[in-house]
Amino acid sequence: MSGVTGLGVDERRARVALALLAEPDDPVTGGLLRRLGAVETLGLLDTDTTVPGLGRVDNRVWRDRLASPGRLDGLDQRLRVVEESGIATLIPGDAQWPRALDDLGDRAPYVLFVRGATSFLARPMQDLVTVTGSRAATAYGEHVAADLSGDLANHERVLVAGGAFGVEAAVYRAALAAGGDTIAVLAGGVDRPYPSGHRELLDRVGDVGALVSELPPGSVPTRHRFLARSRLLGAMSAVTVVVEAGARSGTLRVAAEAHQLGRQVGAVPGPVTSVTSHGPHELLRTGRAHLVTSAADVEELTANRATQRPGLSAEFTRRASPAAGPPERSL
Repeated sequence: MSGVTGLGVDERRARVALALLAEPDDPVTGGLLRRLGAVETLGLLDTDTTVPGLGRVDNRVWRDRLASPGRLDGLDQRLRVVEESGIATLIPGDAQWPRALDDLGDRAPYVLFVRGATSFLARPMQDLVTVTGSRAATAYGEHVAADLSGDLANHERVLVAGGAFGVEAAVYRAALAAGGDTIAVLAGGVDRPYPSGHRELLDRVGDVGALVSELPPGSVPTRHRFLARSRLLGAMSAVTVVVEAGARSGTLRVAAEAHQLGRQVGAVPGPVTSVTSHGPHELLRTGRAHLVTSAADVEELTANRATQRPGLSAEFTRRASPAAGPPERSL
């Protein structure tokens, strides 16, 4: 027995506890949350009863994964640290919860930790645009990303990115220079922005925009957490734009997640001699993305997304997660 039942006194606290125990993008935990709620799901760790919907082996694997001694050590203290951190927590049902994430179904985040303007997350999905691309961006890629982002900020779009070097750094700098709204979705705790070389830039985003993570404060990025973050970047916005990406870039996973959910995907063409043009060109060649050369093209995609029939995203959600190629080695 794990002795965690008493820690989940309400839905919010139980979800935070589960975020401390379970890795993100765990469809088993997510499915239980959707069917049973967080308090009952957390309580299952304190019983030997069969977990609803799981076979005997899967039942044991799930419990062992969440209730291993290393994960349970000091859980009550870790909960108190989160609660006393001053960092906002959002759960489904909150007024500022981004309802677009509900389209992820069993893969939806258990809770979001937010530093900054939580109101940005309540904006309609149509107001949000994810712009992402290669960390090893060319001067051309950074220039295009900055132009797009500055123009979109002037059109009162909320710019969403992951805070990496290269294209995403250009997105934030342009949005901030334009006085626009922006959100950084992190693969670690919002109290320790990563990469550390972007600490000043991301702190500025947190001051005037929002830093968002499904990982509790103090968490460090891992390969799995970078991959899991891709679904949030793809789900939050009506449109995802890929500026540059190599053949093995993790950026392509964001595009795949967005496409899987029925969101609009745009790609910026680049020089045929550049390896960072491979990703956008492949998306265009296979018809998984629309050509984007200006903010006007993104606005058109946003309008197209608004006219899609209701329920399309849910239709895509029922399918299996896309098989994306392995990400760039260094995330």
